[in-house]
Amino acid sequence: MNAPREPVRDSNPSLYGDHYRRINRLALISVATLLLIGAAPPEKGLPAISEQTQRSGGPVDPRQAALRFDSADLAMEIFPDKQAIAATAILDFTTTAPITVLLIDLDRNLPVTAVSINDTVLSAGRWSNPDGRLAITLPKPARAGDHLTARLTYGGTPHVAVRAPWDDGMVWARTPDGRPWIASTSEGYGCDLLWPCLDFPTGEPGQVTLHITVPIGLKAPSNGVLVGVDQLADGRTTWNWRIKHPNTYAIALNIGPYEVIEGQYKSRFGNTIPMFYWYLTGEEVKAKALFAEFAPTLDFFESTIGPYPFGDEKVGVVETPHLGMEHQTINAYGNGYKKAPEGFDWLFQHEFAHEWFGNQLTAANWDDYWLHEGFGEYMQPLYGRWREGDARYATMLDDQRNKIVNRAPLISGKQRSEEDVYEESKGGPATDIYYKGAWMLHTLRGLIGDTAFFNIVRREVYGRPDPVPGNFAPRYGSSTEFETLVNQETGKDFRWFFDVYLRQSALPELLSMRDAQALHLQWKTSLSTPFPMPVTIAVDGEKRLIGMPDGRATVMVPEGAHVVLDPDAAVLKRSMAVENYQAWQKSKPNTN
Repeated sequence: MNAPREPVRDSNPSLYGDHYRRINRLALISVATLLLIGAAPPEKGLPAISEQTQRSGGPVDPRQAALRFDSADLAMEIFPDKQAIAATAILDFTTTAPITVLLIDLDRNLPVTAVSINDTVLSAGRWSNPDGRLAITLPKPARAGDHLTARLTYGGTPHVAVRAPWDDGMVWARTPDGRPWIASTSEGYGCDLLWPCLDFPTGEPGQVTLHITVPIGLKAPSNGVLVGVDQLADGRTTWNWRIKHPNTYAIALNIGPYEVIEGQYKSRFGNTIPMFYWYLTGEEVKAKALFAEFAPTLDFFESTIGPYPFGDEKVGVVETPHLGMEHQTINAYGNGYKKAPEGFDWLFQHEFAHEWFGNQLTAANWDDYWLHEGFGEYMQPLYGRWREGDARYATMLDDQRNKIVNRAPLISGKQRSEEDVYEESKGGPATDIYYKGAWMLHTLRGLIGDTAFFNIVRREVYGRPDPVPGNFAPRYGSSTEFETLVNQETGKDFRWFFDVYLRQSALPELLSMRDAQALHLQWKTSLSTPFPMPVTIAVDGEKRLIGMPDGRATVMVPEGAHVVLDPDAAVLKRSMAVENYQAWQKSKPNTN
C-alpha cells in the first residue's frame, strides 16, 4: 500500500509571453511609472512594514484557502536611482468555495492604483490595504469552480533589507566599479514584499511568467526558462522568464552588469540540463572555479537522491550582494568564493540542496521546516563522504553537533509561521532545524541502513519510489508523512524515535554503570518514554552492537577492560562535554 500523498501542486498549461501581450504589459508599466511618482507613502505613524507583511505562513484565512492559484504574470520595471519599482500583475485563480472578497497579500508600501476583475475595472473604493492584505470586493459573488483573473497595477519603494538574507526585502547595492547591483530576498517575510501573492507554503502558483525591465547595461537573470529579451528603443531591456511550480518565496529579482558562464550537464537519467552562472565583471577565474563545482554536485545529488527536479528549466546561480538564498533555479550566491578544508563551497552546496528539499519537496506547514533545512544541512557531510570518505563525513558532522542547543522541539504539531519556527524569541527551534535535523537523519540512517533510508527519502521528495525526468512534479510533504514512510519501509513502528527527536526538546541520555563483571546501560528521556535505541560499545577496541528493546541492557565486561560507548558517534544523545563547551563559549566576552 502506498503512503498517503499530499496533493501535487496545481499547474496551468496556458503560457503567457507572446509579443503582443508583452507590448501591452510594457505600456501598463509606463502608466504605473507615472502613478508611482505621486503614490502616497504609508500613512503617517504606521510602521514601515506591517505585522501582517512580516508574517509568512501560519493559519490560513478561509477566503484564501478557497483559492487555487493557477498562474501569475508579473511585469516589473526597476528604478535603481529611486530604489523603486512599478509593476502590473495578472493573477489567475480558481475558486474552490464561494467568496465575495478576493484577499491577496501585498506590502502596503507598494500602493495599488488600478484593479480589474475578469476585465471589469473597479473603482478605487472597491479595494483597500490597511495592513498588508489587499481586500478586493468582487463585482459579483464567486461560486465554487469559478475562474477569477485579477489585474493589478502597483508600485512604490519595496521594504529594504537591513541585513539580508536574515532580514528580507530589497538590497540596493553597487558593484566595485559603482554600477547598480540589486537583489531581493523574501524567505522570512514572504512573497508579498515584492508581488501580490498568497503568502503561505500551499499558496504556490502553478506557473509564473516574469517580465523584468532594467536600465541600459544591466541584466536580470531570474527563475525558470528565459523566453526572450526585448530591446527597448531607449536602451532598456525586458527579460522574460517562465517558471513552473515556484516556491512562494522563490521569485527573485537579480539585477546587475553580469557576465555569464554557460554549460550543459549530461545526466545519468538521460536528459541534458543547461547550467548558468551570472557573476560580476573581473571575477572570471573565481567564477569558473565555482562553476566547475556544478557538475559533480549535480552528480552527487542525482546518484544519492534522484533526478534534478528542474532539468527542463536550468541550474542557475547568480552572484548577489547578500550571502545567499534558495531561489528556485536561480540560487543566490554571495559567499565571496571562500575556500574551505572540505574542498567545496558550502554556501553553493547548501542552497543547491534546496532544489530537492524546499523547492521539489515543500513543507506544507512551516512547522515542518526541518524537512528543508535539516536535509539541506545533512547533504553537506554526505557530500563530504561521497568525495573523500568517512573521515570527512565525521569531521563535518562533529562541527554540526556542537551547534545543537535543544531549546524547543523541532515541531509543535500546530500551524505555524516562518518566524514562529525560525526565531528563538518566539519559542521556535531556530537553528536546531538545521543541525539537530541533520543529526536526527544521521542517527536514523545508521539505525535502519542506507537502502531503507534513501528509499524513504526518495519517496518523500518525489512522491514515488521510481523517479525519472517527466514522471513527477513538485509536491508538499510533512513530518507525519515522513514518519509513515519510515514505518512502511522498515515494517516497524518508529513513533518512539520521532517522539524524542521531533516532539521533545531534550536529547536522550545514555546512562552507564560498571560493576566487577558487567556494564549496565539505560536510556533516559525527558518524559520517561520508551527509547529502544540499540548502541554500539567498544570493549578493548572490539565493537559490539547492544540491543536495548526496553531501553535497558546489561553486558558482561571483563574487569579492567576499556569501554567506549557509541565509538562511531552513531546516535544523537546528550553530551555533557558539548554542553560545558557551549556554556564556556557563551560566557566568553564579546570581542566583536
